[in-house]
Amino acid sequence: MKDTCIEIKYKDKVYHAYFNLNVMEQIQDEFGTLQAWGDMTTAGEEPNAKAIITGLMYMINEGIEIDNEDNGTKTKPITHKQAGRILTELGLEQTAQQINGLVVDSVSDDAKNE
Repeated sequence: MKDTCIEIKYKDKVYHAYFNLNVMEQIQDEFGTLQAWGDMTTAGEEPNAKAIITGLMYMINEGIEIDNEDNGTKTKPITHKQAGRILTELGLEQTAQQINGLVVDSVSDDAKNE
């Protein structure tokens, strides 16, 4: 697994959303398995909004923590509702595809090494 990041631009702010082991652990705690979460977020008939919002929140908050550590800043984590507003603004389907792409990119090295 590699640390993979995407930039999410919302209003006048740029967020770095990461998928790494910390985020994976949070998703597993919340949804049981990464696969179960992935199935919920896949753009089918109706993706699960809570799963997408929660995953995005975890990914952005990991980015905030990393940025705070690297830059000595003290940016507060975003809330579930803020993540929902970001998704609403950017579009649920497009953002879900970005999130799923981020996860695939992050774990692709592991699949190659097996």
